[in-house]
Amino acid sequence: MKSSFKSINGSVIAPKGFRASGVFCDIKRIGTGKGSNKGQKRDLALIVSDTPATVAGMFTTNQVCAAPVKVCVERMKRGTAQVVVVNSGNANACTGRQGMADARAMVAFTEQALDLPAGSALVGSTGRIGMIMPMDNVRAGIVDAAVELGATAAHAANAAEAIMTSDSRPKQIAIEFKLGGKTVRLGGMCKGAGMIQPGMSATGARPAALPHGGLHATMLCFITTDVAIEARALKTALNEAVANSFNRITVDGDMSTNDTVLVLANGQAGNKRLTARDSQFALFQSALNHVCLELAKMIVRDGEGVHRVVTVRVTGAKTIQDADAAARAVANSSLVKTSWHGGDPNWGRIIDAIGYSSATVVEEKIDIGYSAGGSKKILWSLKRGQPTKATFKQLCQAVAPKEFDLHIQLNLGKSQAVMYAADLTEEYVDFNKGDVGDPASLGG
Repeated sequence: MKSSFKSINGSVIAPKGFRASGVFCDIKRIGTGKGSNKGQKRDLALIVSDTPATVAGMFTTNQVCAAPVKVCVERMKRGTAQVVVVNSGNANACTGRQGMADARAMVAFTEQALDLPAGSALVGSTGRIGMIMPMDNVRAGIVDAAVELGATAAHAANAAEAIMTSDSRPKQIAIEFKLGGKTVRLGGMCKGAGMIQPGMSATGARPAALPHGGLHATMLCFITTDVAIEARALKTALNEAVANSFNRITVDGDMSTNDTVLVLANGQAGNKRLTARDSQFALFQSALNHVCLELAKMIVRDGEGVHRVVTVRVTGAKTIQDADAAARAVANSSLVKTSWHGGDPNWGRIIDAIGYSSATVVEEKIDIGYSAGGSKKILWSLKRGQPTKATFKQLCQAVAPKEFDLHIQLNLGKSQAVMYAADLTEEYVDFNKGDVGDPASLGG
């Protein structure tokens, strides 16, 4: 179905009836911590639907959970929303009662500024943990952002910049396709570069969503669509899309306190209201899967210090949980990730990580190989637990590209899993280590 999706400009304002803005209000305070070299980077965004929209969300399962996540989870019960206010520079996490009061004040003030009913706003935050929100700056930013709202690609780009922290570039997408005879659109933007291994669920409670219902920087994603869709169907679709995208990525193996994905569907395309039983639901699901996966891959490619991106494909596991465990063990192994960075096809580190994972494995049945991205032509370095006749030169050539696939066949069952992973570089360490001799560099 992917071939029927036409890429268009505008990200979150591409669907009918949406506006956006991004402004600078100095939430982080210039000169404090990492990222301040960006100067007056926009740091507060609004995404607004002209009419009430059906809403669904997925949230971090970190047991230390930021105030804006808690507020969003509460408001999901309402089933509709009309605006999302998002700030960068301050996560509003580990801020206690004051943090909860500030998150609630952000949504209330946004509703007031836009003359919307109580309960219409949702909130997202990203940045430094443990810092109290500078609410005077935030309120000023919301007022400015309300004035700046518009429906051009430039307005969307300003919003995409405003949610960035250590990202080197904005991440946006929009597509158009036919649904029930109507032209409909999906648009999205996201941010994330470090503290990336999301594990989200619809309520923030564990376990995180796995495909098909199985088991300090942050990733945030905001999706808009003019499709008319029933709330339960939208929730089902988002759960599946996130399970196969954002919950499948890792840069450094760390789950944020603030990870959030929100989707607003305002129905302005005029299609017949979708339900999960509708024959067109599979097409919508495919479109949402595509948007989420493309955005998720953008996060990995823009990971802090990332040079190589590796798709880890585990097949032949007994269960989806086993496949997931094996894939994550390999994708998060520091030894494996540093070998990727160095272009070293070190299968010993890979099989070691598989072995210490919680997956059921049998050494004598494990196959390990490499291919170009998406290719079925695999160069096997290991078969049934033993080295193949592939030469070291051939294996080095296989792992030399900036992106490649790593194939792990456990030969124990039919379950499979995939992880989109990054290498581990000197630049990542330099960016995150801080400098006690320069207090301004710490804590950002």
